[in-house]
Amino acid sequence: MESLCIVGNGGVSPCQSFTRLETTNVSLRPRAQLGFGCLVRERCKDGNLVIARSGRSEVGNSKDGNFAVENEKERKGGGLILGPERDASGSVIGFNLIPPPGDGEVLKSHKDATNGGTEEAEDIEGVEKVQTRVTHSIVFVTSEAAPYSKTGGLGDVCGSLPIVLAARGHRVMVVSPRYLHGGQADKNYAGASELDCHIKVYCFGGEQEVAFFHEYREGVDWVFVDHPSYHRPGNPYGDSRGAFGDNQFRFTLLCHAACEAPLVLPLGGYTYGEKCLFLVNDWHAGLVPVLLASKYRPYGVYKDARTILVIHNLAHQGVEPAATYTNLGLASEWYGALGWVFPTWARTHALDTGEAVNVLKGAIVTVDRILTVSKGYAWEITTVEGGYGLHELLSSRRSVLNGITNGIDICEWNPSSDKHIASNYSVDDLSGKVQCKIALQKELGLPIKPDCPLIGFIGRLDYQKGIDLIRWAIPELLEDDVQFVMLGSGDPLYEEWMRATESTYRDKFRGWVGFNIPISHKITAGADILLMPSRFEPCGLNQLYAMRYGTIPVVHGTGGLRDTVQAFDPYSKGGLGEGTGYVLFLNTLALHGFPGSS
Repeated sequence: MESLCIVGNGGVSPCQSFTRLETTNVSLRPRAQLGFGCLVRERCKDGNLVIARSGRSEVGNSKDGNFAVENEKERKGGGLILGPERDASGSVIGFNLIPPPGDGEVLKSHKDATNGGTEEAEDIEGVEKVQTRVTHSIVFVTSEAAPYSKTGGLGDVCGSLPIVLAARGHRVMVVSPRYLHGGQADKNYAGASELDCHIKVYCFGGEQEVAFFHEYREGVDWVFVDHPSYHRPGNPYGDSRGAFGDNQFRFTLLCHAACEAPLVLPLGGYTYGEKCLFLVNDWHAGLVPVLLASKYRPYGVYKDARTILVIHNLAHQGVEPAATYTNLGLASEWYGALGWVFPTWARTHALDTGEAVNVLKGAIVTVDRILTVSKGYAWEITTVEGGYGLHELLSSRRSVLNGITNGIDICEWNPSSDKHIASNYSVDDLSGKVQCKIALQKELGLPIKPDCPLIGFIGRLDYQKGIDLIRWAIPELLEDDVQFVMLGSGDPLYEEWMRATESTYRDKFRGWVGFNIPISHKITAGADILLMPSRFEPCGLNQLYAMRYGTIPVVHGTGGLRDTVQAFDPYSKGGLGEGTGYVLFLNTLALHGFPGSS
């Protein structure tokens, strides 16, 4: 067994038990998480150190993995011992500085000498500071990532969070489809070049060949899976006629390709390898943990990899008929992980057995940890009302279920530097917000009335977002002197309603069907109130944007909306009031002119 002796540069003699020494002058940088930072600052202030390694197996003071530390001042005392500190499992979590046997008490313990092992460690010369951290190889698997593809908050998070993690020292890859819709958005992939790597994956009864495109941007490897099924008009999930009928096929390809990418793509000259942390987002990436467990780990591949499922919206689970299981490329014994039976009331007819495969259920069963995008939503999905049939399963995995509230890109969403708005402003000078409101009214053809309350809505036009509540309330709401602006797309019924309402209330209502990034910034900056009456909201980002732009969010108290918006209290702080918005509940919405919510 080899031992390590650290001695000062002042010509200190090695321990007598060493018969052969190889010395090398090095500059020792302390690593705080191992407990060395305090030792170097306390004991080794006189510059470089000499590390001496012995080849003998019988070393007197190095039994049980201890290390001998000497410096010139303690030459006569025989040195100090670094005794390992272990946790309950026997793993070394730090070291204690102790004298040799008979020399007295412990000089200083690891816990007393360090502040939790996360402080900045100083260089020996005191010039450079290094943040101590553990880095990982992280692989995001997602159906969308801004600015390449985006339909909502999922694209925002998967387009910005990887950049932040890369800036903290992690190696980060994002795997997403290469959508080509035949529009302006196709230019987003202009910076991605095709890799000389085509793979074949077995699913849907045969071999499917996929290619990879790659762009290295802002410290992140953006990898795009290319296949003809991603090249069609519409959005990532469907077109004007509804969801694509082959979405199960398209996202099964994505999952198989994502499992192969860390093994076969030499990005930056070398692959990510098997020891990865997979962050799989929603059901579209839900097959990844199932594939790792069923296809790779039985053969010793990815045995050290870990998986985290991030649930952005539990309502979408990737449910298809049970007969489609054979298309997924999984062994028959894994059917139980994905097998799903609809309750009796949800079946189409009396002879319907209700059997199906549920991709998201398979992910929940096989992942190591489960995250949602807010703490409130993490609780809601374990209830009957918010669990969409998976509440019992999620409750059984409560020990690994957590919620972390989404963040926003404060560089893109910054009113003091936003390039999309008419006039920049800040918390110290809000005069530019009035100019943004006037510019928005002018661009949309509304009467220019700076004193008229302007209400905005940005989001998908579907049941979840409470569009029916807005639809019922608009006639009564527009009887007052207010203006209302909506931006979004989705249910054709609500798209037509927006067009009809605009024709009826020419001076008070504008509806923009579709999604437009510059207009979303202009509405956020120009509106006085942002309305979000969502029936459920895993997190929501628009209320975060609104609060940053000085626009008052009026939200339904659910999920992430309740977590992030502090309800205004006019009586706090001696009557001055405190809060960031208004939080209403369904019965309150009914009292305020939303008859559909009672």
